[in-house]
Amino acid sequence: MLFTAFEFVFLFLPATFLGFMLLRRVGDIAGALWLIAASLFFYAFWNAAYLWLLVPSILVNYALGRALARQTAGTAKKLLLAAGVATNLGVLAWFKYAGFLAANLGLLTGWDLALGTIVLPLGISFITFQKIAYLVDAYRGHARDPSFVRFALFVSFFPQLVAGPIVHHAEIMPQLQPGRWKRATATAAATGLSLFAIGMFKKVVLADGVAPIANLAFGEAAQGLAPAPAAAWAGALAYTLQLYFDFSGYSDMACGLALLFGIRLPGNFYSPYKAASIIDFWRRWHITLSRFLRDYLYIPLGGNRRGAARRYANLLITMTLGGLWHGAGWTFVLWGVFHGSLLLLNHAWRGWTGGRWRLPAPLSIALTFLVVLFGWVLFRAESFAAALLMIEALLGLDGSAAGGTYAPAAPEWLRIATLLAAVWALPNTVQLMRRAFLLSNDTIRRHLAEEGVRPSGLDRIGRRLTWRPTIAWAALAALCFGLGLMPTRPRIEFLYFQF
Repeated sequence: MLFTAFEFVFLFLPATFLGFMLLRRVGDIAGALWLIAASLFFYAFWNAAYLWLLVPSILVNYALGRALARQTAGTAKKLLLAAGVATNLGVLAWFKYAGFLAANLGLLTGWDLALGTIVLPLGISFITFQKIAYLVDAYRGHARDPSFVRFALFVSFFPQLVAGPIVHHAEIMPQLQPGRWKRATATAAATGLSLFAIGMFKKVVLADGVAPIANLAFGEAAQGLAPAPAAAWAGALAYTLQLYFDFSGYSDMACGLALLFGIRLPGNFYSPYKAASIIDFWRRWHITLSRFLRDYLYIPLGGNRRGAARRYANLLITMTLGGLWHGAGWTFVLWGVFHGSLLLLNHAWRGWTGGRWRLPAPLSIALTFLVVLFGWVLFRAESFAAALLMIEALLGLDGSAAGGTYAPAAPEWLRIATLLAAVWALPNTVQLMRRAFLLSNDTIRRHLAEEGVRPSGLDRIGRRLTWRPTIAWAALAALCFGLGLMPTRPRIEFLYFQF
């Protein structure tokens, strides 16, 4: 059930909200049980058969977390954690990577290892990371809440169940404590609905509106046709914009929905295409995934505590596995290696210059945007061959493949230019609606400052335009909501549902 679907907006969401408000009068547990039931229905709407995977997973991980919380430090506790992490990764590996591994082993050995069709359960990558983070937090003594009801809601809460943000146990559970779970107020509901409307506009109007341009260019490359340079640039720019508005739109909608029920989720994007370096980019793009990879993979590998060589190896390993997390394909692995190598070079340059030598900000932003765009070509292409055709066309190289016929028209270039102006000139939703996010605007700015990123002057614009319960903001939200519900466009699945 897509957030943009009519049955979600006009049936599921009103019924869920009304039931929650009525049952909250009975008590917090009654409200939580209602949200758990609604969340399970939301997941089952896609495929009820996969409730057998979600529900036992909640039960098993809760039991493991409680056992870890009771254990004292020692070998038994480490083995219990290892077993829990291995179980979660094993489920993910079977559904997401078994076919990929079987196909590659078959190519190497000549054996027929076909496993048949394995349907990827919706949101399994996000759910797996969230549960692993919970088990590690329980091992470290940071997750001690004994309530099964609150844990089940933490895992299954429908706004962030399928595609994040990836939340920590320590972020959500305190919000669900008796007496601290805030009742939805008129202001919170208005803020949440405004954020939801903006996210819907970003997804349906902006992302889906530019998607056909990307599909035409990458579609030709997938057929073995070399796009013309103009078509390749239009397609690469279109996909770069589509992916951002699609996923940030989903994240905004998730945070807005959560706020309706008195829960704040972390902000997941902070103008990533304004990044002045690749380090800066990963502080702004998919923030909760970057945080997970840092806290639960990079730091446990040793982080930067064991010398420069080990630090660079850890960066490369972390980003390679981050690429593989996105999809079972060699293009995703190479995308991870590409970004890991860029991070390695960026850190090495900063270490060598002491952070004193920087390009002018506009040039740094442009250069960072270009390398990110080339990375998205790998991310979007259906094969290495298709990616190579796109990259050759972007660089103006003559390939041996037959040429494609797609030629972007002036309205398509205008759409791309308008969206580029929006991402570079307008404030982001965290700036505009900072009170809606668990990870506040000021917190993100401090986080960016750790990497030496100078706050943009555009933040001042964001402060002047900050959301308030006014007629103007109500009209803007209504406009975004109406445009997002226009029946002239088909309901397109969110891009990150495939991961």
